[in-house]
Amino acid sequence: MTVRCRFAPAPSGSIHVGNARSALFSWAYARRHEGSFVLRVEDTDASRVTEEAYRGVLDSLRWLGIDWDEGPDVGGPQGPYRQSQRMGTYREHVDRLLSTGHAYRCYCTDEERKAREQAAKARGEPAGYDGPYYRLTDQERAAYEAEGRPAAVRCHMPEHEWVVQDLVKGEVRWDAGQLRDFVLLRSDGTPLFLLAVAVDDMLMEVTHVVRGDDLLSAAPQNIAVIEALGGRAPAYAHLPQVVGPDRKPLSKRHGSTSLEAFREQGYLPEALMNYLALLGWSKDAETTIFSREELIGSFDLARVSSNPAAFDVEKLTWVNTHYIQSLDDDDLAARCLHFLSAEGLTPDPQVLKAAMPLVKERMRTLTEAPALLAFLFSDDVRPNEKAAQIIGRAPDGYLGALVDGLDVVEDWTAEQIPSALDRVAEAHVLNRTKGWQPARAAVTGSNVSPPLPESLALLGKERTLARLRAFSR
Repeated sequence: MTVRCRFAPAPSGSIHVGNARSALFSWAYARRHEGSFVLRVEDTDASRVTEEAYRGVLDSLRWLGIDWDEGPDVGGPQGPYRQSQRMGTYREHVDRLLSTGHAYRCYCTDEERKAREQAAKARGEPAGYDGPYYRLTDQERAAYEAEGRPAAVRCHMPEHEWVVQDLVKGEVRWDAGQLRDFVLLRSDGTPLFLLAVAVDDMLMEVTHVVRGDDLLSAAPQNIAVIEALGGRAPAYAHLPQVVGPDRKPLSKRHGSTSLEAFREQGYLPEALMNYLALLGWSKDAETTIFSREELIGSFDLARVSSNPAAFDVEKLTWVNTHYIQSLDDDDLAARCLHFLSAEGLTPDPQVLKAAMPLVKERMRTLTEAPALLAFLFSDDVRPNEKAAQIIGRAPDGYLGALVDGLDVVEDWTAEQIPSALDRVAEAHVLNRTKGWQPARAAVTGSNVSPPLPESLALLGKERTLARLRAFSR
């Protein structure tokens, strides 16, 4: 059997990390077994879906490192891959279900449905619709049609025990009669999730469905539709929730948790992929850092935990720091460029590359690059509050002395600059820390910077002296 997995987002906004984790596990399983990964877009709800969000979904997945073999932008033998373009297919299969008696037209009004549900609850029966329109006679049905009463289409749920052998949850059972008949097609002709997902999984020959456990209760209904159509249901793997450090479901109170947000915050895609893989899965008992290729080579749904996984931004940042430090200078410089440009900076490529070894060990995210490097690419240096205090506390004439002391340095290198700085500090009875601080504050505008001699060497002698002179007046 060729493994075929899919991810089916509804593009109503940015992809949340919980959905991204589902996509990642589905993709990794397909790649591990040399199968196919299908991207299918659930965009039937026109009131929520936008083209901008659709394009954003594709962009975010590609940025993370997830690719697909079939999808709306690459095509494939089972297309189209947007549900909004498959309406005829859904209606065709509803007609098949109606003709075989697996589905029926339901003329129940909202008021009637609510009253019946309340009555069933009062009798202590399972919640849900009790199917009074399942066995209408032709005469009764004709009367409703003549009345012009709108009709939805419901699937009849066989009243036997349902068992799903979930690849994560294990065996899950529903008692006979616990699962009620459910709507496939609204009275306005639009399909519901329970119809569209089942038809698509069957026609696209999906063998494994990896998704969040909030959809576990839909599994027997998906299976019922597929089997009623003569198909073979896929295997299901329902992943536990991703929760916050407080063990509560991720929400706005935990901050923004979309892929786009982490991208904008300067996290590397390979770091985020690595960390998402750790949310409920492990390669072994020790390994925390692994490449995309190592993930593919090791991924197994059998190692996915059935317990909720806590999303910890601090741990993600630790993983991100590791990946930043492992990049070569050219790669890191290229990735920093976007964030520098966003701050209005136009870096010299050679200087930017040369600065990478100075900041690599100090950066946790790429958004920190402008604060660390802005002094190299802009002469509009304005000391921050702490830097201004350091300059203000410097001994009288100290910055002027730094100008004189550095002006005589002929070989302007990181090896020669320290001795010149030290001579000025010693002349004013200052240790290196206190003696170098005013120079750092005046030249970089900050109390924190890359190593000072290397920074001055990259900045150049003329620009360094000009900045010191500006504060020595």
